[in-house]
Amino acid sequence: MFKNPRIILLFIIVITLWALFIDLPQIQIFDKSIRHPKINTDLIKRDLEPKLGLDLAGGAQLTMSADMTGIGQDKQQDAIESAKNVIENRINSLGVAEPVIQTAKTADQYRLIIELPGVSDVDSALSTVRKTAHLEFKVLKEDAPPQATISALPEHFKSTGLTGKDLEHAQAQPGEVTQSTQTPGYVVSLKFNQEGAKKLEEVSTNHLQQPMAMFLDDEPISWPPPIIQAIITDGNAQITGNFTAEEAKQLTIQLNAGALPIPLKIESQTRIGPTIGQESINRSTLATIIGIASVAVFMIAYYQVLGLFAVLALFIYTLIVFSIFKLIPVTLTLAGIAGFVLSIGMAVDANILIFERIKEELRWGKPKLEAFFSGFERAWPSIRDSNVSSLITTFILFNFGTGPIRGFALTLAIGILVSMFSAILVTRTLLRVFWIRRT
Repeated sequence: MFKNPRIILLFIIVITLWALFIDLPQIQIFDKSIRHPKINTDLIKRDLEPKLGLDLAGGAQLTMSADMTGIGQDKQQDAIESAKNVIENRINSLGVAEPVIQTAKTADQYRLIIELPGVSDVDSALSTVRKTAHLEFKVLKEDAPPQATISALPEHFKSTGLTGKDLEHAQAQPGEVTQSTQTPGYVVSLKFNQEGAKKLEEVSTNHLQQPMAMFLDDEPISWPPPIIQAIITDGNAQITGNFTAEEAKQLTIQLNAGALPIPLKIESQTRIGPTIGQESINRSTLATIIGIASVAVFMIAYYQVLGLFAVLALFIYTLIVFSIFKLIPVTLTLAGIAGFVLSIGMAVDANILIFERIKEELRWGKPKLEAFFSGFERAWPSIRDSNVSSLITTFILFNFGTGPIRGFALTLAIGILVSMFSAILVTRTLLRVFWIRRT
């Protein structure tokens, strides 16, 4: 089917219309506002609003160092991951869109790098982020309604004095299967210190067969709460509930966040106002338009009719790349836009290689159709090798870089992949349908 160039052209038109639909901006026509389209299906849910990074949307960036004093070397990685999980939950509760939270390690120092784009009350966000996680175990109040043992609510519980300071660590592991018992799925094992073991024995004795809820930063976790099944005297408890491996891991991270309190110290903070971010957007947009226009003028001036087809393919390429950015979604930063602009140049470079090969074949006296196929065939190895080497570089940058470097690598990689589609399929089809058949 795809050997027929007209069918391929129809496919390209459908893809272009789809990308154009995704890329529609929010515009105002008289008193009516046309908003971005939305995708709301079982597989994909996207509002298709462009996601802007800190340098474009404004906001705050924090670098926080973690004090690992008193935490064993084998538990430090779990501790920083737990701290990251807690801070992420707190930031989400503030309503910050697209926060970026990364862990970094240099020598023996662990750090959290936090980006809060679009945040308005920076001071409030800072005070929320830097608090140490507080884990607390609670039992039913005396005046809780009788049905609370079955359908308990958070307000039905009271403090027991058993907190994260009493918990040494939590660990997820597969359920045990023996001849007499069978625990399906994964379980979470808890180990309490000496003081915590005494408190747990008292709580389990006085509240046997009653729920014991766990609260992290006053928010319940693992709801509904587990039931105390036995009196625990050795400080070793187990939470069962037919957890999946991922559910058990997440619960472990939350529990360890309260069990391993990590003081976080702000090393540096940067605030970017929305005015500066808007100015960056305007300049980036202008730079992109100038770049595309300059390339278009050069291609048409030098290659004439072939250049027109290259410009049309470049337009389709731009629509497709930006629609992919919105669908993933990719958080756009200045570095990411730079990667996108660079990929435009690489897309044109592929067209130049193809056109030069075709012109060379024509100078050798070959018919236009034969020159067309030979030109694409001879240009393909150079296009493939240069793009593959660039993709390897973006893979390295994405895996070992942080922040803006990762954004640059991601946008460049997407651009390279789409440029190969644009040069080999779009340009080739346009030439076959409209250039070859003219003669």
